[in-house]
This record gives sequence, structure tokens and C-alpha cells, in this order.
Amino acid sequence: MDKLTEIMAWKRREIASHVRAVSEQDLTQLNASLPPPPPFAAALRRTDGKLAVISEIKRRSPSAGDIKARASSVEQAKRYQAAGADALSVLTDEKYFGGTLDDLRQVTGYFAASQPARPCLRKDFFVHPIQVLEARQAGASAILIIVRALTDDEIKTLATAAIATGLDALFEIHTEADLTRAVAHGATIIGVNNRDLAIFKTDLGLSERLIPQFPRSIVAVSESGIHTAADAARVRAAGAHAVLVGEALMKATDPAALIAAFRDA
Repeated sequence: MDKLTEIMAWKRREIASHVRAVSEQDLTQLNASLPPPPPFAAALRRTDGKLAVISEIKRRSPSAGDIKARASSVEQAKRYQAAGADALSVLTDEKYFGGTLDDLRQVTGYFAASQPARPCLRKDFFVHPIQVLEARQAGASAILIIVRALTDDEIKTLATAAIATGLDALFEIHTEADLTRAVAHGATIIGVNNRDLAIFKTDLGLSERLIPQFPRSIVAVSESGIHTAADAARVRAAGAHAVLVGEALMKATDPAALIAAFRDA
């Protein structure tokens, strides 16, 4: 069993105890009852034409092990805010990445009381609309849809749930077949994961190959393997509007300088 299959199987077991029927009406009513979250998609298309930076709060990963195991999500969010990050990605998977839904709640709660707020992606392995509901309740602006890990029915259900709750969806792809499916499901934001989640091999060449094939209307994101300005320049040249960076920024002593380097690449 490859790692992504293992993680998805675990996620289905993990959420089984609190899965319940969630209707589109439930999600629409929830959205109407809450303040609108900061827009995620708009934050990824900078008006100055430079790369947007999605800064990720990630304590550990299956590929890197411990990155910053005891990091406070709010303190890291403050660092990213001060550094000028355009958006945040908050990992909420505990078993493999050391995050929780409380991390997202705490970060969005901090932003609710502190300007300028930053839109937050709930980064997790989505399989059911209950997770979309939780993301909206926790203050997220967007959810993640990993195309290769889901059936077409599951993708449609999650995408519909995101729209009903007023959330953007980042469709994550790794192959041309994934891209075709994402576009067919109406994706407006597509991220190329340069890391193969099955074997954890990273190759920026994936962004260079796939992003030029995106429809022009799509917001293009390059994820994983971005450590230097040269890395950012490669994916920007391929057409990326934004990069999603976790490990490098979590380890950076000066995240503002690194974000500036990515942005100016």
C-alpha cells in the first residue's frame, strides 16, 4: 500500500465516528449564519504580478519527519502575517502531520481580531462534507481536494459542499489525468503537488510540465519542493500565480526575507 492510500484509508476510519448526513441546505444555512471568510482565490492573484505565497503551518510530515514539532500555530501565524504572507495553509491532520482542527480555529480566531487578516486553507485529507462543514465553522476560507485520492462522485460532493459554504477549493493534482478531472469538475484553483504522495519523490518538473496546460482562467499554484528563490523562479516561469511553502518557512529564521525572495523570483 502506498502512503497516500494508507493516509486516505486512515482518514476514512478516523472520521467515521462523527460522520452524519450533511445536506446542501445545511451548508447554505451555515454559510448564511457566519461572517464571510477572507477570500482565498483573490489573494493568490497579486495585482503587481508577483508570486503570491501561501505559508504553511506544518509541524511534521511523513517525508521530512519532525520539522518544528512544538510550534504554536498562532505564533507561527503571527510570524507569517508580519512577513507578508498572502494566505496561510493550516494542516489539521494529527496522525501524519501533527496538526488539529483547533490549530485552524486558533489561527482564524487570531486573524478575526488582528488586521490584516489572511485567508486560511484547511489542509487535510477530505473525504466527506462533514469536514467541509467543520472547516467553515473553524473559519477557513478554502478546502483541499486531492483529485487522485477521490472518486468523481466524491469530488463532486466535496466541490458542491465548498460552494454551498462559501469556501474556495484548491484542487490538488499530480498528473495530466488529474488535471483533466479537475477541470471537468469546474476547478478554479489548481495546485500541482510536486511531491508524489505515493512515494514522496519531489520534482519541480511536474509544475513546469503541467501548469502550461492549465486553462488561462485557472489560478495556478505550485506546491512542495520550493526552498529557494531559484525554485520559485522555475515555477513562476511555468505560469504559477502562487507557491505553497511549508518546510522551508517553518525552518526559516527570517520568513519575511524568504517570502520576499520567493515573491521577487
